[in-house]
Amino acid sequence: MKLSAMLGMHDGSLKKTPDEYSGQDDLHTHLNPDQDTEKVIVLEALTKVYITGAGEVKALDNVSLTVNPAEFLSIMGPSGSGKSTLMSILGCLDIPTSGKYILQGKEVSRLGPEQLADIRNRNIGFVFQGYNLLQKMDAIENVELPLVYARMGSTQSRAAALEALEIVGLGDRAHHLPSQLSGGEQQRVAIARALINQPDIILADEPTGNLDTANGREIMYLFAKLNRERNLTVIIVTHDHEVAGFTRRRVTLQDGKIQKDEALS
Repeated sequence: MKLSAMLGMHDGSLKKTPDEYSGQDDLHTHLNPDQDTEKVIVLEALTKVYITGAGEVKALDNVSLTVNPAEFLSIMGPSGSGKSTLMSILGCLDIPTSGKYILQGKEVSRLGPEQLADIRNRNIGFVFQGYNLLQKMDAIENVELPLVYARMGSTQSRAAALEALEIVGLGDRAHHLPSQLSGGEQQRVAIARALINQPDIILADEPTGNLDTANGREIMYLFAKLNRERNLTVIIVTHDHEVAGFTRRRVTLQDGKIQKDEALS
């Protein structure tokens, strides 16, 4: 299942009560305030089993992985390798059957749906292959949508959305509808939306899949810049070796197991 479908970008699971946002500084709430001395992500013997009509399917099999603060890594693998399942668990969209997932010093493997939704809102930004923009809203309205759900004041949310658009180089396109933007521009709007809550982690699922080569490269340059200049941990799921080549670490899955974990120059 696509991550975007599992996330439910515009349903009530994204909403928070007004007192959860007292101001822009409150947008950046860490699970662990000592993040710099902690691994951002620790997976310990993670296994995910699905029950189907044909029996059990082991999508992940004893996966162990650590991710440091401000890493830029890609996850690759053929269809059925487990990479989408792994991203779902990393994004707190699903929980493992067994094993541990420790996110910024806190085990999240056994948290309930509301707690997981809160972590997604506060600590993780999502970017999808299909952009997931609302066609009747202009760029700035799409970017500020998570803050509207959070009932932040309109003046404050509009300013934050414009700042996010400026970060991705689209400050002058704030009032354009998605239909008036190129595919690359639409994906940059989606990245701005992912940044709006000032997350520590960006998870991107095939973010260049709908783009031509030139626009795909521009998006990857942008991810690299965000990683380098804003110390964001960026994790990209991709089947494209060129896209993976922009990252500094590549994890390859095969049959639910990590086949290779290598540093890239």
